Amino acid sequence: MLFSLAIIFLVGSVLGNVLERFKLPRLIGMLLTGVLMGPYVGNIIDPSILDISADLRQIALIIILTRAGLSLDIKDLKKVGRPALLMCFVPATFEIIGVMVLAPKLLGISLLQAAVLGTVVAAVSPAVVVPKMLGLMEAGYGTKKGIPQMVLAGASVDDVFVIVLFTAFTGLLAGGSVHATDFLTIPVSIVLGIIVGVVTGYVLTKVFTHFHMRDTTKVGIILSVAFLMVSMEKALAGIVGFSGLLGVMAMGVLIQQQKSEVAVRLSNKFSKLWVGAEVLLFVLVGATVNIDYAAKAGLVAVVLVLGALVFRMAGVFTSLLNTQLSPKEKVFTAIAYMPKATVQAAIGGLPLAMGLPGGEIILTVAVVAIMVTAPIGALLIDNSHKRLLTKSV
Repeated sequence: MLFSLAIIFLVGSVLGNVLERFKLPRLIGMLLTGVLMGPYVGNIIDPSILDISADLRQIALIIILTRAGLSLDIKDLKKVGRPALLMCFVPATFEIIGVMVLAPKLLGISLLQAAVLGTVVAAVSPAVVVPKMLGLMEAGYGTKKGIPQMVLAGASVDDVFVIVLFTAFTGLLAGGSVHATDFLTIPVSIVLGIIVGVVTGYVLTKVFTHFHMRDTTKVGIILSVAFLMVSMEKALAGIVGFSGLLGVMAMGVLIQQQKSEVAVRLSNKFSKLWVGAEVLLFVLVGATVNIDYAAKAGLVAVVLVLGALVFRMAGVFTSLLNTQLSPKEKVFTAIAYMPKATVQAAIGGLPLAMGLPGGEIILTVAVVAIMVTAPIGALLIDNSHKRLLTKSV
């Protein structure tokens, strides 16, 4: 295991830096490292690491979403208003509908199988989007109109919405039944996640005020509490909807509101943790990519993924109707909502593992979605933000 970890960090970091010198996103190098070292190509990564890959990826997500919460000023989201809410579910809904329209014709699958596929493909990747938006916030691009803040928050809620729909549709495909009350899980998960996060953040601010401790200790406490929240989501599964990751982000936002100076220092600490977590996350995502599945799908899967993105972009533009955003800013927002990686890696193989009809093609398209949208989306964000967004002075 130690040898594999060493190779993951060394090769992932080096290849990421090499691509960065060529003006390409670092994560492409990390994804490529995972593909080459993963079980489907080089088979270098120790199976014991792959067995806990989902947990390691979730730890990395917790780190970046905590940092996002600590950096997100809720006043900026209030200024955006209605579009920030619509971005949480409208683009994903459009994309799911797009897959349901296109997939039966392109892949010859049923409408219900297409609905499951749509929920797998539709989730935007917070692991790709959140660090990119944090970078734009730090550089001041689009912050006056709250564009990166809106995308950052929307990408986090988008996943909750899509995963609940995925659970419902896979239940139908497995021969079960879905009731209208099942869809109440979506608002319940979001609201309960925010409430628990806010209450936890408030308690932590009181603890940090009354007990003197180093920032490093505060980071350890926040991480431990975040792990507990995500664990609570698993414990409550099937009982009540609860989004642990959304709770983690809400906790960070509350700390930022109550103790902004402390939040800045803690955000810097988490940004240093992210340096290592980023490598681990994207290398392990790359390791889930089965090249054989992608090759088997061929051009048809690529056409489907790109066609679904057209529907998604239409959803973004619909969400941004009657706003003060310029056409260029709307185009950038649509670009920022392209990348997919973490959710597809997490749930893409579940229908196949459950023995559901169409499971193999669903996994195949999920793999293609990662390979196409993660690098291209990251590349477009990096190379378009200076032309499409206004930098605050």
